[in-house]
Amino acid sequence: MAARLKVPGLVGELAAEFAGTLILILFGCGVVAQVVAGGIGDHDSIAWAWGLGVTLGVYVAARLSGAHLNPAVTIALAVFKGFSWRKVAPYALAQFLGAFVAALLVRWNYTEVLHAADPGLTIKTQGVFSTLPGNGTLPVGEWGAFRDQIIGTAILLFVILALTDVANNAPAANLGPVVVGLLVVAIGMAWGTDAGYAINPARDFGPRLASFFTGYEGAFRDQNGYLYFWIPIVGPIIGGVVGAGLYQYLIGRFLPSAEPQEVGEVPAARDNVEANRG
Repeated sequence: MAARLKVPGLVGELAAEFAGTLILILFGCGVVAQVVAGGIGDHDSIAWAWGLGVTLGVYVAARLSGAHLNPAVTIALAVFKGFSWRKVAPYALAQFLGAFVAALLVRWNYTEVLHAADPGLTIKTQGVFSTLPGNGTLPVGEWGAFRDQIIGTAILLFVILALTDVANNAPAANLGPVVVGLLVVAIGMAWGTDAGYAINPARDFGPRLASFFTGYEGAFRDQNGYLYFWIPIVGPIIGGVVGAGLYQYLIGRFLPSAEPQEVGEVPAARDNVEANRG
């Protein structure tokens, strides 16, 4: 008789968050390096690669942790969906570390290309790793970028809750990660101008820190010299709570009750965990 599989504990969940976020950033920062420093691709390839990175990262992590991959998601789920507050800081740390390590790999792999395109490692290629207001060139100020991050992340969480709510019309046949990835593609194509659609504190701060440690001395500031790094952290956290709250108020409270699910999981992830418990 086969041994019964155990439901993962916190260590397994954190490993999944680390690995899933790492996959996300490998594709996300990798494609920006290819476009900005290598001159291969364009805005659309960036949007699609980020979305595919999200999809693949969710598939990697969903069974073990629910695949938050984003502190704004984790905090919003703790506020509105009963996710354990004692796990919020460990999840966020695992996400930051996954993003940091992935960015170091991108920085290492694209060393020659980055130095050829930008020998001084300046604002010209800083956007490979972290976001900037107006993508570093357009006339968008810091507070405009802050507003943008609140709105963009509110959209993200509003739709994620709709897609993962088993009482709603959630995607079936393990297609949830694909649709979440398409959501990120759509946000990138529609909400990428003002602040580069970080919509994820780990996605921005982990690579920003990695770039700082590897030669980008101005990594924490924007093109105007403003200490910008906090905006893609605080804005998404506020926006995530706003978006999740709006979903609960406008949609969630009117849906019929459904069998409880593991908060934050795509529906298929819960099915797999239940199978392991049997």
